[in-house]
Amino acid sequence: MVADALQALFQAHPGETLSFKQIFKALKLDTHPAKMLAVDVIEEMAWEDWLSKVGDSAYKLNMKTQVQEGTFIRKANGKNSFQPDDGGKPVFVAERNSMFALNGDRVRVAFMARRQNHIKEAIVTEILERKHDQAVGILQVEKDYAFLNAEGNFFVSDILIPKKKLKGGKTGEKAVVKITQWPSAESKNIVGEVVDVLGKQGENNVEMHAILAQYGLPYKYPKRVEDAAQKIDAGITPEEIARREDFRDVLTFTIDPKDAKDFDDALSIRRIENSELRINQSSTLNSQLYEVGVHIADVSHYVTEGSIIDREAEQRATSVYLVDRTIPMLPERLCNFICSLRPDEEKLCYSVIFVLDEEANIKDWHLAHTIIRSDRRFAYEEVQDILEGKTTAEANSCVPTVASDQRSSTPLFTLHSSLKVLDKMAKKLRERRFKNGAVKFDREELHFDIDDDGHPTRCYFKKSTDATQLIEEFMLLANRTVAEFIGAAKIVNSKSSNSKSSKTFVYRIHDQPDPQKLENLRTALAPFGYKVKTSGTRGAISKNLNKLMEEAQGEREQKLVETLTLRAMMKAKYSTHNIGHYGLAFDYYTHFTSPIRRYPDTMVHRLLTRYQDGGRSVNQERYEELCEHCSEMEQTAQNAERDSIKYKMVEFMADKVGLEFDAHISGVQSYGIFCEIDENHCEGLVGMHDLDGDYYEFDERNYCLVGRRHHRKYQLGDAVRIKVARANIEKRQLDFILVNA
Repeated sequence: MVADALQALFQAHPGETLSFKQIFKALKLDTHPAKMLAVDVIEEMAWEDWLSKVGDSAYKLNMKTQVQEGTFIRKANGKNSFQPDDGGKPVFVAERNSMFALNGDRVRVAFMARRQNHIKEAIVTEILERKHDQAVGILQVEKDYAFLNAEGNFFVSDILIPKKKLKGGKTGEKAVVKITQWPSAESKNIVGEVVDVLGKQGENNVEMHAILAQYGLPYKYPKRVEDAAQKIDAGITPEEIARREDFRDVLTFTIDPKDAKDFDDALSIRRIENSELRINQSSTLNSQLYEVGVHIADVSHYVTEGSIIDREAEQRATSVYLVDRTIPMLPERLCNFICSLRPDEEKLCYSVIFVLDEEANIKDWHLAHTIIRSDRRFAYEEVQDILEGKTTAEANSCVPTVASDQRSSTPLFTLHSSLKVLDKMAKKLRERRFKNGAVKFDREELHFDIDDDGHPTRCYFKKSTDATQLIEEFMLLANRTVAEFIGAAKIVNSKSSNSKSSKTFVYRIHDQPDPQKLENLRTALAPFGYKVKTSGTRGAISKNLNKLMEEAQGEREQKLVETLTLRAMMKAKYSTHNIGHYGLAFDYYTHFTSPIRRYPDTMVHRLLTRYQDGGRSVNQERYEELCEHCSEMEQTAQNAERDSIKYKMVEFMADKVGLEFDAHISGVQSYGIFCEIDENHCEGLVGMHDLDGDYYEFDERNYCLVGRRHHRKYQLGDAVRIKVARANIEKRQLDFILVNA
């Protein structure tokens, strides 16, 4: 009792020195035995290094070697934790020691002395930065007050709202609220004001906007930015054309999803002769050569650095793709019209022009600002039909294979035949990539068919095809080539004639798997008879992972193997410090091919243009900050996308409560098992309380639940029969129960 009181006292005054007299007074210890007991406990706490002795009779909380900064992680069950910046293990933070920190806040903590038989604990001593300054939720308006029931686990309590700050919001409506007062020792309440009323709960637009607002993502485009976009001159002057390589007479097309509007990449192709090469390639005399252009929308030509449009794009960093809509990085006039490589329109591009032989070997290449005119806009499905021979009629649109002055004497190269040539090359590129150690993750993507009201009518997985892989391989080739162009070329550092370094550049990097995660993977898959290599060269490990997934194809545990292998991988991110891309097995890699929807690509375009023009290297610290911001925004956008999928999944299943389906176990946690329906791939939870007949224990290493009495085991990949019990749209949660378990 005295120990707890002393601990609370010092934690409440982390930077102060307290004398015995102050301690006795604060704890109201007025008897000699009570004071002596307190002295004994204080000396024990000092011996444990929890307190520092300042004088003969004065102590303070030990914060010299036990203070760290990091991120506060709030859990709904009260098991909060502190994640140190140095990547160390999370440390438990009791609610009473949280200083009212909220999920994601940057905090400073002091570590508490570990008592016997107790886990390591930390106490928040300062909140350095609030992660969220706005909340989304349901309004509740009473006679004398109002509050917001916030969604997610960001906020520990409801947010009080003065009635004059409701902005017309009514009970049951979803709203966005800005925090105006944080919890403190004087008041535990969070106070805010409504900044936007989204509308009635359950309406499609309201729910999609709520998901975006919950992650701090914009759901409206600022009018001043749209106005600036309207003032951009879309015309192309003769002077601009003269500065560029002209590809308007070369067969060019785009290949995108059928519902796409922003076409930021195109391919061109023509047959060429050895005599047209810029360098001597006598070894290729017996091989047909092709000039393949990877043309990327020249966004940086229209969006100048530091402009109002650029500042907005930098802040957003990426377009966000929810199930039923795209929230663009750029104003619609730019992303869907001026910059979009629409068919039969002259467009400005930044292009990587390759000379390739029939085996997709690079014989020559160069980087150029170009002007193109796309002959055809293809959807992936159309290209796939052509590659599979389902479409027999040749395309009507044909252009010469060489320059216009030779048009009369050269046979035409059709769209269909060009696609088949490119497909053959793409397969060669893909084959070499995996041979060199790339990790093969052809994961299926969940998609929905949506009606005019935004309601999902079908839920299905979309698989990778030859058509999607054709585009993917040429985009990878362009990204890798321009990264090598800068990263592999050394320049003399101006500070020292003997020092050489690469110019500052934006790379897309992917680190090797963590050895401990590989060991966990090995342990989890050992019962299934799979062997996982946990050490060795980068290529040896990646080839082992590919072999692992190939062996699991068609097996009951396939999903388990794919899921656990993916978990063992690190996340890709942007950085000016190149370490290569492990997953692709590239020493140099960047993002050059999607500047309409990714800000790093725009940064890359600007850097390449600067360096091509002989410019000096840019400030690395500034660009590293931008890389960190873009990486963070990419992750936030992915989280929002996942939430929109969860919402549509629950909405799709809402009228199927009570129905039974075949499923398999797709996840195992201490609180239950996740099951994915085989028919439509919707996932729901069978809670621990619904697993009757036994007490189940969570085997974390083997990803299973095991019954204590009957030893019944529920493991990833197991086939089960489920019934849909509940579809909670508000919480985006499906609840199942097992049938005939």
